[in-house]
Amino acid sequence: METSELIIEAGRAEKQYWRDIWHYRELFYFLAWRDILVRYKQTSIGIAWALIRPFLTMIVFTVVFGSLAKLPSEGVPYPILVFSAMLPWQFFANSLSESSNSLIGNANLISKVYFPRLVIPTSAVVVSFVDFLISGIILLGLMTWYNFVPSWRIITLPVFILIAFAASMGCGLWLCSLNVKYRDFRYIVPFLVQFGLYISPVGFSSSIVPERWRLLYSVNPMVGVIDGFRWAILGSESQIYLPGFALSLGLVVLLCITGIQYFRKVERTFADVI
Repeated sequence: METSELIIEAGRAEKQYWRDIWHYRELFYFLAWRDILVRYKQTSIGIAWALIRPFLTMIVFTVVFGSLAKLPSEGVPYPILVFSAMLPWQFFANSLSESSNSLIGNANLISKVYFPRLVIPTSAVVVSFVDFLISGIILLGLMTWYNFVPSWRIITLPVFILIAFAASMGCGLWLCSLNVKYRDFRYIVPFLVQFGLYISPVGFSSSIVPERWRLLYSVNPMVGVIDGFRWAILGSESQIYLPGFALSLGLVVLLCITGIQYFRKVERTFADVI
């Protein structure tokens, strides 16, 4: 009696793999749409949570850093200073949280059929990007409330959004790959997100960091992303520390490239480990 063996593997050639991603684009759409629907299912106010969470955090940071500590606001209302950083940070933090668990959450799908596994963490980042777009409504509301009109720099914002997306993808790919083999990362990721919030210039301006420490401070890749967002949104009062921004940008590119490489390297083992 003959027995059949099911082999689940990626396209053997690199070019075939990237063609596979395009071929399975409908699966990508399905996963992203499913996650959007499930995230706020059975909540009384639904997708409004995407507005409430960053808004409440912005209020806390404005009171603590703006009213009590009286830190400089770069010539703009402090809530706008905070929220212009809260947008990219929330996108990054949500992407890490969602993508790090994305492979584990789709274990049944991974173990039964072949498709490029890169589709799964990418769809998780895209879902977080939807929250990012929704949260942008708050920034528009704050600008209207304070009669704040951005300068021409606002047209460069898509560039910094792209950098934020690359940072989210790079870190997300590393964490979701490691989380498959080392389940400890499901406990480490929330700590990293919480700790990163306080060492990133979300509630304050990077300009308060002493000059001699700014380059070292920019080892955190989100420093360059946040400074870029503020430069684009806040106008002439906000300046980018170019050496630090170049360092952050280089680290983002490095994380993104190595994240894809490591993910591709261990991808073939996911079905066995999960």
